[in-house]
Amino acid sequence: MAKEKDKIFAVIGLGVFGLKVCEVMSERGGKVIAIDKDPSLIEKVKDIVTQSILLDSTDETAMNQIPYADISVAIVAIGEHIEASILTTAILKRLGIPYIVARAVTEIHHQVLRQVGADEVVNIEIEEGLRIAQRLISPEVLDRISVTENISVAEVYVPKDFLGKTLAKLNIRNKMHVNIVAILRTTLSVDEEGNPVKTDNAVFPDAAEILQESDIMLIVGKNEDLDAFRKL
Repeated sequence: MAKEKDKIFAVIGLGVFGLKVCEVMSERGGKVIAIDKDPSLIEKVKDIVTQSILLDSTDETAMNQIPYADISVAIVAIGEHIEASILTTAILKRLGIPYIVARAVTEIHHQVLRQVGADEVVNIEIEEGLRIAQRLISPEVLDRISVTENISVAEVYVPKDFLGKTLAKLNIRNKMHVNIVAILRTTLSVDEEGNPVKTDNAVFPDAAEILQESDIMLIVGKNEDLDAFRKL
């Protein structure tokens, strides 16, 4: 199996999202072919990527000119132009690209992309909107990231009733069906000159760990169990 850095990635659509994908992949040693029909965007990315190609990705004849046989993964980063996103994905599928990741901006867009051949679809606007809504409705939850459709990881402040107690005594896994995988703990000290120093540490707790007031718990579990936990 080819290593990730040996793969060739094609990024189609060089807006904010597509440009960032190009930058990150290139910084990490990936071979990236950037494609867009806007000359100004091609100019912006040409010194970052392995190859930049000016063409309309909805033109199947033009797309046949790209080195598609060498491409392992294609990322369709087109967002707002839904028709172009769908047509591009369908053309890439017809060209035989092994793995296609496409960006969707609505749930219907997501469904259509899957139907025309996308192997993976990312709903950036929907996912970010969900995270913001969850953060505002549950301020005690600092962040929440979906792992699968039913399982998430959340950063949660320690409930007041948990302070000063060990994980063994709380028996969180059996009682609440969530797992504490790490604790983010802030400690304050004083340096040689008398200045306060704040240090952030990650603690991987055992049953004897005592929860402290400044702790933030990193917990994983089913969404319904996380929702029940935050109501404590």
